[in-house]
Amino acid sequence: MSFFKLRPFLMWLFPLAFFTYQFILRLWPGLMMQPIMTRFSIDASEFGVLAALYYYGYAGMQIPVAMMLEKWSARYVISGLAILCGFATLLFSFTSNWYLACLSRFLIGAGSAVGFLGVSKIISEWFPASQYSRMISFSFTLGLTGAIYGGKPVNQLIESQGWQSVALGLSLFAIVLGCGIFLLLRSKTSAGITNTSGSFNRRQFKSLLKSPFIWFLAFANFMMVGALEGFADVWGVSYLMSAYHFDKSQAAQLMSFIFIGMLVGGPLLAMLARKAGNFSIIAFCGVGMAAALFWLLNSTSLTHFELKLLLFVIGVLCCYQVIIFSAGADLVKPELLGVSVAFLNCINMLGGSFFHTVIGQLMEKESITQAGKTVYNLATFQSSLSIIPLCALLGVVLVAVLAYKASRADQLKIAAGI
Repeated sequence: MSFFKLRPFLMWLFPLAFFTYQFILRLWPGLMMQPIMTRFSIDASEFGVLAALYYYGYAGMQIPVAMMLEKWSARYVISGLAILCGFATLLFSFTSNWYLACLSRFLIGAGSAVGFLGVSKIISEWFPASQYSRMISFSFTLGLTGAIYGGKPVNQLIESQGWQSVALGLSLFAIVLGCGIFLLLRSKTSAGITNTSGSFNRRQFKSLLKSPFIWFLAFANFMMVGALEGFADVWGVSYLMSAYHFDKSQAAQLMSFIFIGMLVGGPLLAMLARKAGNFSIIAFCGVGMAAALFWLLNSTSLTHFELKLLLFVIGVLCCYQVIIFSAGADLVKPELLGVSVAFLNCINMLGGSFFHTVIGQLMEKESITQAGKTVYNLATFQSSLSIIPLCALLGVVLVAVLAYKASRADQLKIAAGI
């Protein structure tokens, strides 16, 4: 194969590497809950705020990053934000100041926002339209390996090398990767499909915000995202350690089965959605996630195999988010597609902030004091994490209302001959 045929894949590998890497930074607090709480002398409520700041940064930068990628070369945007992640990780790992730790966690989230958007931009520039969906799907699959290996393998490195040494390595990797992207990544707008999703501008954004359908869909997604961004990302490892007395490596390895489930969930749910409809599959996933999480939170006698299977199923169902974007595309005009993806992803990540903040506050409220120390026992975890399946069911109600309203709107259009 000639260099010119390989070049698109080489260009794609740079943002893909960062997209994969940012999953490790996203999962980092879940592996470091007790050391972080000890280092900064904070309780579970404050830890929840710290975890939430990543999602505030990520969500807040979705639309600005989309606009920057439209205005400037992806080379500058991706490299700059990758380097920002590196320095922010360095600051978080070596500061003893609580406010600097909060700032650095926010900046890590802000820098990570370019992960998926950068991959999407490079694919649109270097690959023909016929390959866009396939390359996006392939990118998600490879990117999730960062989440899988961000569990037990990273925890084993922390135990053998010390968490600050691992953090230093992660920081240097991001900085070196950012410099490599700046030196080697190039754009090829003339041969790509940059405009297929529409140019991102304020007029389109205002038009999108006037759609009640897109708001219903966004808040349904917001309510249902807790299984992934609340449980899998941060609180799940600590819950399994409390409920089953696993060590941290065992718990992290089990949690990786959620991300393994997501590897197959996207294509599977997309296929089912073509047969049953987007709203039906989203609602099914919401009910399934709620049932699986209620079972997981109210049983402490599951076997190792049953835990793996249950977490795998939760991972498959978490891929309802893929269908959310497809449903969003059906609800807006073609020229608003790019804006709608950024908006839905923004609200989606704000859901992570919501769940971490609320779970942290509930953990603190339900905690007990023994010998002058705050203790978070199994009952504390069970009652606090129950908000995740409850919110998922509320999301299902919103999806049902949206499906009804969208169906009525279509019927009115047909009746009016539109």
